[in-house]
Amino acid sequence: MSRLIIEASTPLCLLQDAGRFGVRHLGVTQGGALDWVSMSWANWLLDNALDAPVVEITLGGFTVQAEDYCLLALAGADLGAYIDERAISPGRSFILQKGQRLRFTQPFNGARAYLAAPGGFDAPPVLGSCATVVRESLGGVDGFGKALAEGARLSYSGTGGAMKVLANPDLPSAASLDVIIGAQIGQFSGQSLFDAFNTEWALDSRADRMGMRLLGTPLHYQGPSLISEGIPLGAIQVPPDGQPIVLLNDRQTIGGYPRLGALTPLSLARLAQCLPGATLKLAPMMQPGAHAQHLRFLAQYANP
Repeated sequence: MSRLIIEASTPLCLLQDAGRFGVRHLGVTQGGALDWVSMSWANWLLDNALDAPVVEITLGGFTVQAEDYCLLALAGADLGAYIDERAISPGRSFILQKGQRLRFTQPFNGARAYLAAPGGFDAPPVLGSCATVVRESLGGVDGFGKALAEGARLSYSGTGGAMKVLANPDLPSAASLDVIIGAQIGQFSGQSLFDAFNTEWALDSRADRMGMRLLGTPLHYQGPSLISEGIPLGAIQVPPDGQPIVLLNDRQTIGGYPRLGALTPLSLARLAQCLPGATLKLAPMMQPGAHAQHLRFLAQYANP
């Protein structure tokens, strides 16, 4: 077993995997890595299962020291990572010798970095997943939904993995996010539909793992009041103020606001790397096209 001791952390540094499925009828949310693409690449670098437990580091402020020889991998945002005083870029596996420190300082490109270990970090499964959802007190290193804290230890038991570097580790552009058209799309005004897909939106500072609010020309819903219904990942709800909210992994399980549609999985990963103030545009897409796009992307993990 290899271990890392956490010397610095923030409430935004969490243990995550692909998420908790099959439990939303119980009111339990999904959780899981916001940027599933970077999580998968971090695991791919070590020949792990793509959904093995990783550390999601948001905006930096995270430092670990190796208590043993450690083989690790890093993907996602450039958060100014250093091994002792040597800078290390994301998109590679690397060795941390006993006593060395890995620290993340501040965001230079993107918002979230993912740290992986051979076989995934050790954590007890809760309802089939170790994904940390602080609000529900589920998942994480101890199973009770706590963020990673100073003094805690991360361990892993895997020994495999090869030294790899991603050929193209740059984060994809989030300038355009694909939206699968939703059931209430026809009940927004024609001008609102034009504005939704032809004007820029700014990412509000009111953003967390539950959802991200977009600021722009208010959208006007003209349909009847809705009964609360299940909310898929990436749903774009429009509350009465007309400013859309993209619902993310820690969202509530039901809601009653009208929806433009839902972001595609790839667009969700791009959005997860956006900082407040970022500008973006929404692009409509039908479900068959989104499905084909997703399958093409998944093929990259077999032939990167």
